[in-house]
Amino acid sequence: MYNEPALVIFSGGQDSTTCLFWAKQEFKDVYALSFRYGQKHEKEVELARAIAAKAGVDFQVMDAPLIGHLGSNALTDTTIPMDSEQPEGGVPNTFVPGRNLFFLAIAAVHAREKGIRHLVTGVSQTDFSGYPDCRDSFIRSMNVTLNLAMDAQFVIHTPLMWLDKAETWALADRLGVLDLVRHDTLTCYNGIPGDGCGHCPACKLRREGLERYLASREACTGRPQGQ
Repeated sequence: MYNEPALVIFSGGQDSTTCLFWAKQEFKDVYALSFRYGQKHEKEVELARAIAAKAGVDFQVMDAPLIGHLGSNALTDTTIPMDSEQPEGGVPNTFVPGRNLFFLAIAAVHAREKGIRHLVTGVSQTDFSGYPDCRDSFIRSMNVTLNLAMDAQFVIHTPLMWLDKAETWALADRLGVLDLVRHDTLTCYNGIPGDGCGHCPACKLRREGLERYLASREACTGRPQGQ
């Protein structure tokens, strides 16, 4: 365990909620930072606030509408039909250009002002949905850039980087928050909490991972999927 504080970039979704409780286990104090950037599923921010309260961590929200206005994407523009499948040879139109770049940069400045050097984000290269700013190479590069830009020694932690969605559910279970993550988080791009709409790419990825994890858990322990 680190005898230092950490700042979690916290959306209120499956991945960042799992990371929040992972951080509570690994760091002395934990802070959570959410963003409003024009996302259609902005309800995630209020769910994030509620989860942070349950977790007993300090919670703040920053408005960053520029992120949603810079590029054309289906998460911030209601006129663009959402890709239901990964396009061949490209990124899905749910990719918000620069989102994680801006999130990390803003979070680092915020953390620096609070005397925090550890940043936690829920990105994953294993289940990255084709988003280039979820890859390990980007995170490593961004870590170096932030340190150079602010003459600091930030450490970006990515506990889910090499986990698929089934393994992420397993981690949530080990942390004792499987039910909370399953029922109180918002991953759905259409803004429906819990199991979501079941049709958008985020819901499909989440559901497939949950089913694989519950099936493997039942095979290993005999615990039924509903328990």
